[in-house]
Amino acid sequence: MEHLTEILSLQQLVVDQLDQKDILQPLTEEEYAYILQGNGLMLGAFANDQLIAFRALLFPPIDEEHLGFDIGLSKEELEDVIYQEISIVHPKARGNGLQQTLANLIMAELERTNKAYKYICCTVAPFNIPSLKDKFAQGMEIAALKQKYGHRLRYIFVKTRNETKRTWREYISVRMDDISQQQTLLTDGWRGIALEQRNHEYWIRFVR
Repeated sequence: MEHLTEILSLQQLVVDQLDQKDILQPLTEEEYAYILQGNGLMLGAFANDQLIAFRALLFPPIDEEHLGFDIGLSKEELEDVIYQEISIVHPKARGNGLQQTLANLIMAELERTNKAYKYICCTVAPFNIPSLKDKFAQGMEIAALKQKYGHRLRYIFVKTRNETKRTWREYISVRMDDISQQQTLLTDGWRGIALEQRNHEYWIRFVR
C-alpha cells in the first residue's frame, strides 16, 4: 500500500501519453487498494528507486460483468477464474521486455501462493498491439470480442491451466478492423491464437 501513490502517478503518466485513450482501462485508487489488500497480486520493477513498471493479478468478485460469463463458463466455475489485470511500463523503459518479464514472474508468484484456479482471463482493446503480443506470447487465446467497460470494444482472452496441447484442423486470418467477421467466428467456436502483420495491416489468426 505504501507504493499506491507511485502506482497511480505512473498510470497517469502512461495514460497522458496515449494517442487513443480508450485502449487502456485505468484502475481507480480503490481498485488498486483492493488488489494490494489481499485480493490479488502485484509486482513492480524499480530503477534507481523509481517505479518504472508494474503488473497486477486480480481475484475477481463474482458479479454480472464477470469475464467467465463472456467465455461461456457456468456460475459454478467463476470461482476458478483469475484476471490478468493492468500492465504498465514507463515510456522511457519500453523496449526492454519488462511486460513479458513481469508476466513470467507474477505467474510464478501465483503458483507459489497455492491459490486454486483453472482459468486466467483478461481484456485487451483491438489495436493495443503491445498488449496483444503480450497475451499471445503467454499462450492466451481470444474467446470473445464484445463491449465492456461502458461500451468499449474488447477482446476477451483466456488460458486454461495445465491444458493439454490441442490439434487445430482449420485456420483463417481476419483483418483486425473486421469486427463483425471476428465476432461471427468466435460465436461459431473459433479461437484467436496469433497476431499477424501484413503490409502495415494487423490480422488475427483464428483456429478451431
